[in-house]
Amino acid sequence: MNRFLQRTVGLAVILIVLLGAGLLWWGIAVTDPPTLWQPAHVTLAGIWRVLYSTELPNLGVLATALGIALLLVLFVVLSERIVANRYRRAGAEVTKLTLAPRAVMERTRGVFAGDVTVTVLIPAHNEEASLPLTLRSLSQQTAPPARILVVADNCTDGTVRVAREHGADVFETVGNTHKKGGALNQALADLLPLLGDNDTVMIMDADSQIGDDFLRTAMRRFENDRALMSVGGLFSGEEGHGILGQFQRNEYFRYQREIQRRDGRVFVLTGTASVFRASALRAVAEARGAQLPGLRGEVYDTFALTEDNELTIAIKSLGGLTISPRECTVVTELMPTWRMLWAQRLRWQRGALENLGTYGVTPQTLRYWSQQIGIGYGVLALFSYFLLLGLMFVAMDTWVWFPFWLGIGVLFAIERTVTVWRGGWRARCVAMLVFPELVYDCFLNLAFLRGVFEIAFGRSATWKHVDHGGAKEAAA
Repeated sequence: MNRFLQRTVGLAVILIVLLGAGLLWWGIAVTDPPTLWQPAHVTLAGIWRVLYSTELPNLGVLATALGIALLLVLFVVLSERIVANRYRRAGAEVTKLTLAPRAVMERTRGVFAGDVTVTVLIPAHNEEASLPLTLRSLSQQTAPPARILVVADNCTDGTVRVAREHGADVFETVGNTHKKGGALNQALADLLPLLGDNDTVMIMDADSQIGDDFLRTAMRRFENDRALMSVGGLFSGEEGHGILGQFQRNEYFRYQREIQRRDGRVFVLTGTASVFRASALRAVAEARGAQLPGLRGEVYDTFALTEDNELTIAIKSLGGLTISPRECTVVTELMPTWRMLWAQRLRWQRGALENLGTYGVTPQTLRYWSQQIGIGYGVLALFSYFLLLGLMFVAMDTWVWFPFWLGIGVLFAIERTVTVWRGGWRARCVAMLVFPELVYDCFLNLAFLRGVFEIAFGRSATWKHVDHGGAKEAAA
């Protein structure tokens, strides 16, 4: 049954995207057909004859395309706002959710659960090379954690030794075959019973470094809002890896900017570094097998391909509030090769779709459904653009300039540049050229298409571990 629902997700995304494209095509078809045009010309410096079109595009077509886009945006914004307000203010039907703000506030009224503390869990599989930088960033925190626990999972290198040399405790997994999620489940099973409701757990990748004020900001957020269940990080990419690394850094800069403009309302709590109330993780574990997918008593659903995305949906499905403040910065490792990037993004895409298939259509997943459909529509638009551009090159024997579309292109280049301005001159130069990033976007879009079609037609997915130490040595 679960496999059928997951296949339905892929087919639903394909169908809705094609329906939107068909609606746009219909809008074009019912408008008046274009008339034959004669390009104007101008001679520059008396030797260069330039042809250009003086006509504007069909206003009906532009209005149809803009109307469809605005309707989609309006639907997403209103639905998200309704859900958020519902959890903050609604009555009995919402308070049935364990982590709903009103239920949490009623449970904790007049109860002092102690000061907020942070215990850091770092899942690590052969992370001897990257772990020292991660532990150093924790030692430099303005509000240090109460404990650092490296979860060594089937390590064959010096991960355990390095962790202890840097003053961290070590938890070594036993017989784990479920990768990161299984390793964390073993550690959390021992840890959570010892923590109070105001104690928090930070899950942090072994190849990431957090900003100096990350933990202090997270602790203050938890102290000021008893209903807040998790604080995520806003990640940026490490330096290096040439043009591919710059593409990824630009992508992450734009994601940061988007979340900041949304006042920290995040889609997914990043696995690079996120902090959770112990009570929220216990509630998730108790709800597994009943309200939530997975095995009862386990925090992470080990059947999920992307455990971070699934845990975010699980917490939101129980009514929990999440946020990613601008002060909670984290630098994470980038994929050094196109092959590794492909494997990463395909896993993310497959995991997101599988999670939607598992949870179905609910108020909490509505945003994720809209996001997948929006990405699909953007993929279709981008590839259609390149197709039409190619047809124009083939059909025309003389180059003709189109001032209207050149103006749109200039605005697009400005937007791309402004959104990565904080990344420095390299980021701005890459963004200003536009077309290199469009090629990168096409690569990501192909990974999206592969994920959608694989899940729609029932192809099985595989989990691929990235050997960070080996990747760094190869890139050096």
